Amino acid sequence: MAEIELVRGYRNYTDEELILKFQSEDVQAFNEIVRRYKNKAVNFLYRYTGDREEAEDLAQDTFIKVFRSKHLYKEIAKFSTWFYTIAVNTAKTNSKKRGRMSTISLSSFDTENEKDFDLTADIQTPEEDANSSIENEYIQRAINSLDEAFKQIIIMRDIEDLDYDEIAQALELPLGTVKSRINRGREKLKKILSEIYPYKEQ
Repeated sequence: MAEIELVRGYRNYTDEELILKFQSEDVQAFNEIVRRYKNKAVNFLYRYTGDREEAEDLAQDTFIKVFRSKHLYKEIAKFSTWFYTIAVNTAKTNSKKRGRMSTISLSSFDTENEKDFDLTADIQTPEEDANSSIENEYIQRAINSLDEAFKQIIIMRDIEDLDYDEIAQALELPLGTVKSRINRGREKLKKILSEIYPYKEQ
């Protein structure tokens, strides 16, 4: 019972408090970090690689790096920003990307306003499945054709829903550069899709 209460107690800590406790060699704090971020890491890396098994391996590598580099975290940064920096760098070292991303709605590609794309991974109904799988194939081809800088930033913003400041810190880029790359990446996606997806309604 005491052990259960201890675990529940750790769930009340913020991410930043957990990493600080882990820096003091509190392994239980690290276990709570893994519990909170495991699915997030696998999800991010799966969309980046398109391969579930590869994503799980890369997520494990990410947590190993967090474990070994805990002393490098500084309180001036959000833990999530620091974590995604490690995840992004882990993904970037995995140069051979393959597979496909989860379904993304073609109707989301509107670059004429500033609202974020609704890049969803919703389960499709049987009636929608055939069309969505075709859309997904073309969208994945378009995303794979993007330069790495645009690809990773679109995934971080429009799929993982990281805010602009977090992306800027994770990629060590000025905020203006982040916004510019997101806009340019979306424009490139829209252009590529208009060229390769003949069934898209105009």
